[in-house]
Amino acid sequence: MLNVTLVTGFLLLGFSEDPAWQTLCGLLFLLLYLVALMSNLLVVTILTLDPQLQAPMYFFLKNLSLLDVSLVSVPIPKFIFNSLIHDNSISIPGCAFQLLLMTSFSAGEIFMLTAMSYDRYVAICCPLHYEAIMNGDTCVLMAGVSWAMGVLFGAVYSAGTFSGHFCGSHVIPEFFCNVPSLLEVSCSDTLLVVYLSMAIGVCLSLSCFFCIVLSYVHILSTVLRIPSLKSQSKAFTTCLPHLVVFTVFVLSAFTVYLRPPSEAPSVVSRLLSVIYTVLPPILNPVVYTLRNSDMKRSLRRLLPALPAPWVSLT
Repeated sequence: MLNVTLVTGFLLLGFSEDPAWQTLCGLLFLLLYLVALMSNLLVVTILTLDPQLQAPMYFFLKNLSLLDVSLVSVPIPKFIFNSLIHDNSISIPGCAFQLLLMTSFSAGEIFMLTAMSYDRYVAICCPLHYEAIMNGDTCVLMAGVSWAMGVLFGAVYSAGTFSGHFCGSHVIPEFFCNVPSLLEVSCSDTLLVVYLSMAIGVCLSLSCFFCIVLSYVHILSTVLRIPSLKSQSKAFTTCLPHLVVFTVFVLSAFTVYLRPPSEAPSVVSRLLSVIYTVLPPILNPVVYTLRNSDMKRSLRRLLPALPAPWVSLT
């Protein structure tokens, strides 16, 4: 009988076994990572330094950018390093830590996006009570709960996945560790904790999704009663991208974490993994901040030498 304790690591299959393609993928992901990292850190810097951008909306945007930086910094640097040295191995503790951080930051981002939708709901539907409802203590509490719930869910999710032993094939057909692939090589007969955490994750994600949809239904009904077409257009421009990015993030996350273990990962599922890890951190600065007139004015004040194409985004 095979001694399961001999399994000391995994092999991340990635996108190609050809060394040349591995190097090319590594360089491409390096470029994407630098774009995501610099754009989100720029957003955090501006929102921290500019005293005129201290409204609750910008407080949540700063937390979202920090979550984006954290999320993209977990799997991508490891994948870049492995691709450039042509070594796709990862230890079991490293895989567990990667899964813990990925699920924590992903769950935290979903909660933060829900808090942002509530902020927009109060601002548009209850403008006279906005300052009383969205005061500093409330914002800090909502952001703190988002981070804490993310860490709690990540801990439960990871502990359940790594509570058993692993045997058989040690190949993970992704470029980072995820639960479906790990369940395929698990020897444990007691996976109740894993499936329970999956069910909790689905319920929480769907609850956040329905809360956001409900918020935007009320926002839509309020905006449609605004007589000014210009004000309506501004509200729609602010709200619609938020809902689109949230939907893309949740659907791709469902594909990554809730894919049935028996289903072999396809090229489409790997591309969705890329969308889930890379696309939101790149798009969020554009969707939530760089298309915001206050942010663009702050960019011009704080970075007068910034190239015109960057600050003239509309």
